[in-house]
Amino acid sequence: MPHSPCPLIEVSGPPRERGRMYGSQAAGRIALGVEHYAGQLGRLGVTPAQIRDWVAAYLPAIERFDASYVDEMRGIAEGADRPFEDIVLLNARTEILKLGERPELRAALADEACTAAVVLPAATRDGVMIQAQNWDWKAECADTAVVLRIRRDDGPDILTFTEAGGLARSGLNAAGIAITANYLQSDRDYRRLGVPLALIRRKVLEQEHLALAFHAVAATPKSAANNMIVGHGDGVAIDFECAPDEAFRVEPENGLLVHANHFVSPVALAKLKDIGIEETPDSLYRDLRVRDLLAPRIGALGTDDVKAALLDDFQSPWSVCRPVRANLQGVETATVAMIVMRPSLGEMEVAMMPADGARFERYALASGAVQRPAAE
Repeated sequence: MPHSPCPLIEVSGPPRERGRMYGSQAAGRIALGVEHYAGQLGRLGVTPAQIRDWVAAYLPAIERFDASYVDEMRGIAEGADRPFEDIVLLNARTEILKLGERPELRAALADEACTAAVVLPAATRDGVMIQAQNWDWKAECADTAVVLRIRRDDGPDILTFTEAGGLARSGLNAAGIAITANYLQSDRDYRRLGVPLALIRRKVLEQEHLALAFHAVAATPKSAANNMIVGHGDGVAIDFECAPDEAFRVEPENGLLVHANHFVSPVALAKLKDIGIEETPDSLYRDLRVRDLLAPRIGALGTDDVKAALLDDFQSPWSVCRPVRANLQGVETATVAMIVMRPSLGEMEVAMMPADGARFERYALASGAVQRPAAE
């Protein structure tokens, strides 16, 4: 049975004010998210005091990157009536927890797998670029996700799919820029303090110019590897396979760009060790499956073709579209959401838990877009 749609939340104003608006509308889902991660950590013996200490250690790096994000997170905390540390944890959960010395914390958050695809305008039937991805993560996060629409006075408006309380994940902006992201792991990870990935993605979506969006991905220091595809609706897309201190480019071929959870850049593979395949071995064929399903229709591709490719169930449950199953660490995971965007039109479609029946809900930057009820 299809899962209920993801709620749309609209915010505006300066950072603190829009944070309060966000927190008050998403308070229920934020509480569920905090309960989930704090509960998991509690079972591993992590105390609230330890989490506060980790956040305090990480906060200066966030402030140096963009102090307004700290202000916005404080607003979210106030609106949701949560401790500030809870909101920082939601935005930097991977970095803060994995920088700890305890290996079981790293295993607890492993396997945030995804499969992403971009179809450039020349490869589509209507000349409109498509950027999409499956977000594979913990199944219960289907009840903590939101679509956030940000009305800005100091830059382009933003539409982003994210966990409630997060500043951004996958999304697009009114300048035609879009971003999707996939988990990677390398032997350089967690040797230094970097900027949380959620904040880098938000920085991309704040840009008016594609060059500055590329710069935010390629030049920002990170704690760990990550793959980010940055595209523009006019027909440009580059995949950045990011190590903590370096970014390697992968470009479209024949109008297609597909990526899963392993490094494919020959330069990257010559310089570092890809250790993610140990946890996501299905990555090795997920990108091949999506590319092979799309390639025969180059020049006539539409969102229906992209959706069908991302719904592929070859080798289920180790498939492109993943039903609920235990990963190699025993954590229940699934394809939590499929996000399909047409950035030049300011459109996003989202299907929650698509393996259970893909029911897509449409969201748009346009003021006249139909809005879903705010989160509980």
